Amino acid sequence: MKSPITSTQIKQKALELGFHKVGIAQADDAPYSEVERLQGWLKAGYQADMAWMANPKRQDIRLVMPEVESLICIALNYYTPHQRPEGPEYAKISRYGWGRDYHKVMHKKLKVLTNWLRSQGEGIEARYYADTGPVQDKVWASRAGIGWIAKNGNVISREYGSWIFLGEVLTNLELMPDTPHAEHCGTCTRCIDACPTGAITQSFVVDANRCIAYHTIENRDEKLPDAITSHLQNWVAGCDICQDVCPWNQRFAKETDMVEFQPYPENIAPTLTELAEISDDEWNRRFTASALRRIKPEMWRRNARLNQERNKSELND
Repeated sequence: MKSPITSTQIKQKALELGFHKVGIAQADDAPYSEVERLQGWLKAGYQADMAWMANPKRQDIRLVMPEVESLICIALNYYTPHQRPEGPEYAKISRYGWGRDYHKVMHKKLKVLTNWLRSQGEGIEARYYADTGPVQDKVWASRAGIGWIAKNGNVISREYGSWIFLGEVLTNLELMPDTPHAEHCGTCTRCIDACPTGAITQSFVVDANRCIAYHTIENRDEKLPDAITSHLQNWVAGCDICQDVCPWNQRFAKETDMVEFQPYPENIAPTLTELAEISDDEWNRRFTASALRRIKPEMWRRNARLNQERNKSELND
């Protein structure tokens, strides 16, 4: 459908709504290399128990929305300069979960943008996603010029590093696309070298079976693999190691202007002891409106206790 508004007008509206970056990608058939890469990753079993990653819609955007012509890709910076305290008694939580649930924040803004877009003329169709549907957010963000997919699998932007949340609006409007972002990791391998479990098996390939973030957030088993527990380093919710060592993050991270992403105090310096003993009621109180709610009470207790056991074992060695 020919658009009654320009790409520039849409971008201006997105920025007015508080999005930090916006770009547009044409919803043509994904390059064979992208489909082949996802299929190869799935065939290798790198998705672990995340069966939803095999949804065929991820390989063909028109299975998500048959009439889609363009994707309006957006990014929100969530970085704050707070630092975790040193000390073996403290548990580590990934920055993405320090503040309010990013799904709620993103969806609220995306809904406004989508409704505004629909109001611009008859026949305009649009729907939005933010890490909640079978859409390859990182691939489309890269194609829309938001940033590039780094060797650790995250999208890095020049302005904010990889401390960004991604979302997109699919629409039947024919819009002027942006130039896909060039990759700027170069010969750097800091993320690969720093990963204690070797989860980044090669540049741009992450094996969830070896990823601390996957096991602390997604793995519902009573115990975690020994190869993971021996390298937890006090992580109980996600893992930021590959992001913390990234030169782009060290040099270009900027504090977000969004109050919603300011940390809840309890998330910066929790102790392993308090999390190992957290009750279901306390979990419910503490993680209201939090993306960390995906980690159930028994998982928090498991993750904290495994770290305690590892620390105790290291002291006795």
